[in-house]
Amino acid sequence: MSGENKEMQKKGNPLGVEPIPSLLVQFAIPSIIAMLVSALYNIVDQLFIGQAVGTLGNAATNVAFPLSTSCVALALMFGIGGASCFNLDMGRGEKEKAVYYIGNAITCLFGAGLILCIFAQIFLTPMLKVFGAPDDVLPYAQAYVRVTSIGFPFLILTTGGGHLIRADGSPRMAMICNLTGAIINTILDALFVLVFGWGMTGAALATIIGQIISAFIVIRYLLHFKTLPLGAKHLRPQGKYVIEVAQIGMASFCNQIAMMVVQIVMNNSLTYYGALSVYGESIPLACAGIVVKVNQVFFSIVIGISQGNQPVVSFNYGARNYDRVRKAYRLAIIAGSVISIISFIVFQTFPRQILALFGTGTPEYFEFGTRFFRIYLFFVWVDALQPITSTFFTSIGKPAKGVFLSLTRQIIFFLPLLLILPYFMGVEGCTYVAPIADCLAAIVTVIMAFLEFRSMPKGNLSVSES
Repeated sequence: MSGENKEMQKKGNPLGVEPIPSLLVQFAIPSIIAMLVSALYNIVDQLFIGQAVGTLGNAATNVAFPLSTSCVALALMFGIGGASCFNLDMGRGEKEKAVYYIGNAITCLFGAGLILCIFAQIFLTPMLKVFGAPDDVLPYAQAYVRVTSIGFPFLILTTGGGHLIRADGSPRMAMICNLTGAIINTILDALFVLVFGWGMTGAALATIIGQIISAFIVIRYLLHFKTLPLGAKHLRPQGKYVIEVAQIGMASFCNQIAMMVVQIVMNNSLTYYGALSVYGESIPLACAGIVVKVNQVFFSIVIGISQGNQPVVSFNYGARNYDRVRKAYRLAIIAGSVISIISFIVFQTFPRQILALFGTGTPEYFEFGTRFFRIYLFFVWVDALQPITSTFFTSIGKPAKGVFLSLTRQIIFFLPLLLILPYFMGVEGCTYVAPIADCLAAIVTVIMAFLEFRSMPKGNLSVSES
């Protein structure tokens, strides 16, 4: 393709010519809603379980949460990876190659979910014990995961497929796919848990039914991909495309896997040190699960902003429109920071009221939960910087930087602190790990972003330039 044709293609694509604020709104708002819906899958289950089952049920969903995180990790690796590769190649004018990234990503999404489902079914009990399930919580966790694991292929396809749909320029459809499943999940949760009294199994059934319906909507859309025709040959896995998709999506994958590792260590620390305190094993485990999932609502908004920004950044970086890349990043950071400050105010002001939504508890339950809420999320007002910047590096085809940045908070800072502080402070030490890690990760993020933009060329250059 000639440089002139490439320039015409670039000018004809809305990602390269429409105002950045309107593009960010167009792509980010549906992405935010889609991510919020994903977070609500877990929160709605916990709300109904907390009311019907109580503290042990809340603890069980926390024990099962690492598996949900692993699903999101795989979905983001192949979803964001496929979408970023597709948009980067479209920005460069290489559309014949771009469609293979979409097809290979679809195959990997469903295949990864199937493998994870089989693994969870075979190793259910030992896996839940590794995740920190005490003996009194284990039966509830088994009943829940035995059913929810059946939905893993559909959950991963829906979550990752949403990124491919957004890359095709249909952010509203991605939102509809997730929203449909969430509405069905909520209605069935009320019916199965509160009306039929099916407890953990009922909540799990409601979840997978919503996921399956959402997945079929995603499949229907992807079979009619609008930017380029998608055929069977594009779905056939090819090593070079799978590897590149996985490399580009590795930062998001590593961030989620790091979160999963931290969740497992946190669960075990809360169980062990909680047993040595006045709170016992279950109260810290249940409270931490609620706090982490409520914080997911905040992170869903921030990640939605970063994901909505991805096609804008990828296309314009591929087309060498560097001024537009800078503006897109700056607007995403401003939006994320506003959300972070609002979240900080809410979490510091209403912790007890939020805990009460998830059922009743003893005075010790509310004492620990309120304190954990305020301290654990004290630096949430800077938490938007790291995920937005990590996704930014992925979007511009620099996965190594994205991977490193995604590991700073969870692995480099959070995990060592989680092993050290409780040793000296007991269960209270678990509450101080997050604010310290958040602050240190924010400092590293600012330095890396500054260095990247300082080295980025000024202005806009033609894609045909050598």
